[in-house]
Amino acid sequence: MDREPCVYILASDAYGTLYIGVTSNLVGRLHQHRTEEIKSFTSRYHVHRLVRFELFDTMEGAIEREKQIKRWHRQWKINLIESDNPNWADLAVGLGFDPLPPRGRKNGP
Repeated sequence: MDREPCVYILASDAYGTLYIGVTSNLVGRLHQHRTEEIKSFTSRYHVHRLVRFELFDTMEGAIEREKQIKRWHRQWKINLIESDNPNWADLAVGLGFDPLPPRGRKNGP
């Protein structure tokens, strides 16, 4: 999965704070988010759970999709996440990352 253009959505928890990003190295970028290597929005609000990602052939396509999703209403983003990940599972575990400790689940938006 290294060096593939990708749009990803991180969440602090189910229905929690969302972050949409783009990268050419999802595993490397997730490592930065999860270790809080870079002090940023995601480290401040503990937004580390990968709840969706989409791979692209080109970085231009990925950037365009990132911009599109960022313009969406929050509920549209939630619907997008739940279309493939209804339980808000941390998809980073399937990429080799350790599970994150639970933060307390909310019961909807």
